[in-house]
Amino acid sequence: MPEEIVTRVLCLPGYGIYAAEADEAANTLTLWIRQTAGEPYYVCGGCGISVREIHSWTERRIRDLAWGTWTVWLHVEVHRVRCRRCGVRTERLPFVNGKAHYTARLEAVVAQDCEAAPVSRVAVQRGLPPETVRRMDKRALRRWAAARPRTPLHYLGVDEIFLGKTVKFLTVVSDLESGEPLWVGLERKRETLDQFFAEALPPARRRAVRAVCVDMWEPFRLSLKAHVPHAKIVYDKFHVLRHASDALDETRRAEFFRQGGEARGLIRGKRWLLLRRWAHLDDEERETLRRLFAVNRRLAKAYLLKEQLAHLWTYTYEGAARRFLTNWLLALRWQRLPAFQKLARMLMQHLEGILNYCHEKVPFGKVEAINGNIRAMLRRGRGYRDHEYLLLKVQ
Repeated sequence: MPEEIVTRVLCLPGYGIYAAEADEAANTLTLWIRQTAGEPYYVCGGCGISVREIHSWTERRIRDLAWGTWTVWLHVEVHRVRCRRCGVRTERLPFVNGKAHYTARLEAVVAQDCEAAPVSRVAVQRGLPPETVRRMDKRALRRWAAARPRTPLHYLGVDEIFLGKTVKFLTVVSDLESGEPLWVGLERKRETLDQFFAEALPPARRRAVRAVCVDMWEPFRLSLKAHVPHAKIVYDKFHVLRHASDALDETRRAEFFRQGGEARGLIRGKRWLLLRRWAHLDDEERETLRRLFAVNRRLAKAYLLKEQLAHLWTYTYEGAARRFLTNWLLALRWQRLPAFQKLARMLMQHLEGILNYCHEKVPFGKVEAINGNIRAMLRRGRGYRDHEYLLLKVQ
């Protein structure tokens, strides 16, 4: 095999082929390469300076990009050099990242393939073990994340994702300005959020945080008060409205068991219709609800209270929002709706965090969008044991 032609096809500047072997049965091409310069310099693996004095050398077997259907292996002469700064060190190869047993260009291509396909499929396409593909993708993502500039964090989002029975929750901390997750941790305890501030947000970066969007989970509030006491805690609108929907559903169940047979027939099967917003219903669905409300006034009042509560987040001034919520609570006084009475007590306990939205307009939708992206990644990858890898993939 003409070494000059193969060297040009291989395209590793400064290195040439001095031997080659082709195994047609296994479709494997093995190439032995070394530096082509008469008196070559070797780069110290520690400090990066050029060195000529050699201590010893060995041979390393490295996987390269395939040539068509042929798997390519490179046997490279790797030298241990005497560096005046670091002592005896292994040289740094320009086409290999660290001590990897594959070339940097193979790693880049595999990482690019992993953007659009799961690891198992890329492993089959490239003829590599799945763990090797996952390691290559993770190394490439780590380098990409390390090269990104750090921007000040003004708005943080803290939420959790339900995983399953074994590991129930995954806490996700996000940057709501850039719309990407910053950190993930197991469980949803105060210690979990404390770990985020210890690992990913040093005190110097905490000073820029203006507001944190969080659900009404007390351990999260205690951790935030301890680490960012100057930041305003804004309770997530969608979590508050979910409690309102739960109160409406509880009222529906109570009315179903309170009514007789004919009235039960009207309530049966209307759960998802009641939980939807009035603006999202078509004419037929609205007429169905009108017939239901005509015979059950409690459900009509509960639905109206749930719809009215969503207007709380349309106010800009805290005084106007407080006045609206006061009127909403007064309208609830004599309605005999125990579930909404419970909701009212919860709103009063978290009133400050709800009204803080008037001062800091936190983008609520980004928190749910980030969680949706993470759930989609978990479904595509059939779950992730390595949560650092999951975070890098979502970013």
